[in-house]
Amino acid sequence: MNDNILVLEHISKSFPGVKALDDVTFSVKRGDIHALVGENGAGKSTLIKILAGIYRLDEGEIVFDGKPATFYTPNESQVAGISVVHQELKLSEPLSVAENIFLGNLLYRKGIVDWKAMKKKAAEFMAALGIDIDVDLPVSSLSVAKKQMVEICKAINHNCKLLIMDEPSASLTEKEQKVMFETIRKLKAQGMTVIYISHRLEEIFDLADEVTVLRDGQKIDTLPVASVDRKKLISLMVGRELVNEYPKEQFVPGEVVLEVKNLNRAGVLNNISFKARMGEILGFAGLVGSGRTEVARAVLGIDKIDSGEILYKGKPIHHRAFKQAIKEGFGLVPEDRKVQGLIQIDTVAENICMVNIDKVIKHGIIRNDMEQSYGEEYVKKLHISTPSVDTEAQYLSGGNQQKVVIAKWLMQNSDVIFFDEPTRGIDVGAKAEIYLLMNDLVRSGKVIIMISSELQEILGICDRIMVMHDGEIAGELMREEATQEKILAMCV
Repeated sequence: MNDNILVLEHISKSFPGVKALDDVTFSVKRGDIHALVGENGAGKSTLIKILAGIYRLDEGEIVFDGKPATFYTPNESQVAGISVVHQELKLSEPLSVAENIFLGNLLYRKGIVDWKAMKKKAAEFMAALGIDIDVDLPVSSLSVAKKQMVEICKAINHNCKLLIMDEPSASLTEKEQKVMFETIRKLKAQGMTVIYISHRLEEIFDLADEVTVLRDGQKIDTLPVASVDRKKLISLMVGRELVNEYPKEQFVPGEVVLEVKNLNRAGVLNNISFKARMGEILGFAGLVGSGRTEVARAVLGIDKIDSGEILYKGKPIHHRAFKQAIKEGFGLVPEDRKVQGLIQIDTVAENICMVNIDKVIKHGIIRNDMEQSYGEEYVKKLHISTPSVDTEAQYLSGGNQQKVVIAKWLMQNSDVIFFDEPTRGIDVGAKAEIYLLMNDLVRSGKVIIMISSELQEILGICDRIMVMHDGEIAGELMREEATQEKILAMCV
């Protein structure tokens, strides 16, 4: 027992209509990096929220640091020594780095806040982890990677014994990921225990000592990472052998549907030109900040352009607003589905009909029966796993939320759909389903333009690849000639 900092015995948790955790038992060794993997909806988030004091367990027992523990509030969990770094960082942007690190844990001297001591200690935290950040800077001025470092320092400042990291690399570049991994390894060397959650399996093999697999709310296995390969881990996660992670169908490219000529936006995009054809998936690769998403926003009329020409089916167009682009046959699956793609507190049916509201309005009134009918149609078409179309979008797994976002563009019958980071934060099984959906769309004559930071995804799914660097097209590669090395060389 002393070798384990955390022991979970027969943990169960249910929500209306869903058993999120079912008799889960496993332990985490002191000083280890312990990976927690599973498909969306496997129970990972529920388990973490129980440990963080957000949810109460229904059955079972938690032993933390040698003592039985029940956490009724997040504060109780934190006082006990558990800190969570969430995917959505919880920092106060206007405050300084030092102020954020000590938020809720201020230092006092003679009844007065001791700013000098806090700045000194914050700088010591940074130095101990090899992080070079001025603790007087406002958090709003930092990159996402540096904000992540501040979040980690804030977590370990609260007497942290167990650090839980939930999809910490989702918004980081490859270089930033390496910095974060080094930070995690330093924490381990200093005796910290880490539970690491990620859908990127290469990170698990790079970092973790042991891995626990959850599936459908149950623990499938806990194994030393050295004893399992990628194929076996995927099989444990999805409950079957996944023959092909990137199920790409080959189609014969047809006519040019979208052509962009010399698109410019001062300081953002420089002389962007490309063609997108029916029957192909066109990929946009490049480092974060290279201008990939900005191309989509410019074409769709979300951002204004200074000059350039956009031809749609051979005719010049100029979208003055995204609403106009939607009417002309364009759609966008945005990179942040939770904020930009969905209204979390609206139902599945309401989200699917969001851009098609005219189809469910009769005599100026939204017909709920029609809304539900369309919702049920697309839930069935896309195999969206939801208790009902009346379920709020916030209660669906990441993969199913993404399908809801795609469904609204299918209902709109969009001809050109931009997919921006379509599988971010989605498990390997759900990724394959999204790729199959994209194949279906291409087969039906739609044009898919995919923006992705994952090179394996770009190489596995795209027919042609446009590589961007610093707001410009650095090069174009056909699927047959593209390699990671060639793409990276163009990226930099």
